[in-house]
Amino acid sequence: MSVRQALLALLEQGPMYGYQLRAEFERRTGSTWPLNVGQVYTTLARLERDGLVEGTGTDDEGHVIYRVTEAGEDEVAAWFTTPVSRSHPPRDELAIKLALAVTVPGVDVGAVIQGQRTATMAALQDYTRLKRTGRAALPGAATDPADLAWSLVLDSLVFAAEAEIRWLDHCEARLRRVAATRDDVRRPGEAPAAENATDKAARR
Repeated sequence: MSVRQALLALLEQGPMYGYQLRAEFERRTGSTWPLNVGQVYTTLARLERDGLVEGTGTDDEGHVIYRVTEAGEDEVAAWFTTPVSRSHPPRDELAIKLALAVTVPGVDVGAVIQGQRTATMAALQDYTRLKRTGRAALPGAATDPADLAWSLVLDSLVFAAEAEIRWLDHCEARLRRVAATRDDVRRPGEAPAAENATDKAARR
């Protein structure tokens, strides 16, 4: 997630200080990715160093007000018009966990998959409930920009959870096929080798 460009995009709409930026970011994304206010001010300091924002003074409570510069506006425009790169995907903890589970002796891979599927299904149900009864379902949500923004984020979470469940099903099916292939290549009369945790999980 690019906090840098997100803050610049928000500042294009008018000068703000750090706490306002954090609140506005979380309002538009439904607090899906909460920001630490320290992170906001650290990012603002770097943006100011790079000439993308500048301080315009302080308010009555001593908060430094920032506004975007012309260079900052150019960076926001470039961000919106440049596709998100998939050449360096972010680390996926679940993919890493399963990749290691199938190679580490003694891990019940089937149990890992089942446990994750249960958790992801619960999350999907929560997201679906929010779509039906939460802020995204309020009258006018389709036209209010902030509510529409949250609705789109919520759709993203739903699609990601659905995709994760399909991937888990795929992983389970592949493990079963691998286990079946290993059974098929045994010579007639050969005693089965001791199964490792992956084989046991795949045979379930």
